[in-house]
Amino acid sequence: MAVLLLCGAVLCVLMVSWCLKVLHMIWWKPKMIEKQLRKQGIYGHPYKLFYGNTKEMMKLSKENGSKPLGLSHDFLPRFNPFLQKLVMTYNKIFVIWYGTTPQVIILDPKLIREILTNKSGDFRKTEINSFTELFVTGLVSYDGDRWAKHRKIVNPAFHTEKLKRMLPAFSICCDEMIEKWDKLLGSAGSCELDVLLEFQNLTGDVISRAAFGSSFEEGRLIFLLQNEQGQLLIRSQYNIRFPWLSISLQKTTPFQYSILVLMMAALFYNGPIHIIRVLFSFLGSFVNLILLEVLRLYPPTSLVRCTHKETKLGGLSLPAGVHLLIPLHIVHRDHEQWGEDAMEFNPDRFSEGVLKASKDQISYFPFGWGPRICIGQNFAMLEAKLAITLILQHFWFELSPSYTHAPSISITLQPQYGAQIILHKA
Repeated sequence: MAVLLLCGAVLCVLMVSWCLKVLHMIWWKPKMIEKQLRKQGIYGHPYKLFYGNTKEMMKLSKENGSKPLGLSHDFLPRFNPFLQKLVMTYNKIFVIWYGTTPQVIILDPKLIREILTNKSGDFRKTEINSFTELFVTGLVSYDGDRWAKHRKIVNPAFHTEKLKRMLPAFSICCDEMIEKWDKLLGSAGSCELDVLLEFQNLTGDVISRAAFGSSFEEGRLIFLLQNEQGQLLIRSQYNIRFPWLSISLQKTTPFQYSILVLMMAALFYNGPIHIIRVLFSFLGSFVNLILLEVLRLYPPTSLVRCTHKETKLGGLSLPAGVHLLIPLHIVHRDHEQWGEDAMEFNPDRFSEGVLKASKDQISYFPFGWGPRICIGQNFAMLEAKLAITLILQHFWFELSPSYTHAPSISITLQPQYGAQIILHKA
């Protein structure tokens, strides 16, 4: 009898301890962080037990997600109306609660630069759970000494001289795609084409040939497996977890991304490409300006960092466990920095270089900034410049009536329903 009583008492203690831990995680800790942030002028919608602000976000997204956007670069009201609402209310800094995790939105360019150029490790990559770790490894997720070691190993592969040696492989991939398009045109001289699918294959082929010396067809199984892993990863992001329980908030279908698709999408909004093609003949550097402007309006993703201890940022003191989100699609459209035409497609704004394109010289981060700037940016830009130059020597194209403008965020920014064009022989 005494043994049973003792076991019962131990069980009760363990249950009480577990309940207190859960209560601390889903209520006390978030409320303490919320109070500390508010003391420093960082506001947002109040934290709600367990769900934070996710129910509000999902409700607004459902209401606005089906609304037609039209050919507008201002896509924030469609894919993240909750974020847009808070931007209009709180301006440069505020907090959103993703479940029990506080995510402070940073829109001040000076604070952004302080985060991205920090070399002391104060602002690290966000921690990934054990499931996500199965799919996200390498430079994108490493921190500290481990990141520095791997970055040093990988850096030589992306040196300018090494990239120049990849040009023949790039050219072969583009030539094969162009030859395929020529056959599709047939005697009619034009056809409808979803370039999202075409550029998915092109980028896969380029990576396969440049890195492994094989074609996309030979590496198709690898890319299919990567796509499947991506789908699992995206689904994992919509789960709120705490001990012994995982609740899925949303089911989502990912769409693949190609930087070239976004480049061409931005060109589509300004009329048939054959008009721009003439410019390329006289202004070879204009291709670069177009790419820079496309990446301003349609940056691939946002940047996220995390505090692992109480950390100073500007005049703020941020508690441990706070995620810092830098939404580039908002920073790149800030009227204070880019002028009244911030929502317009205007490559000329980069004619004097990136640093002179915006007011304070630090408002453009399509590949990140500082020591963790994207290692593959030169590879991506070289691929894009070569592809668009070769394509425009053979074709001109215009937007198809079947195209629906719906930029979508899953892992990266992408056209949700594809990118349909009418292709014509030049």
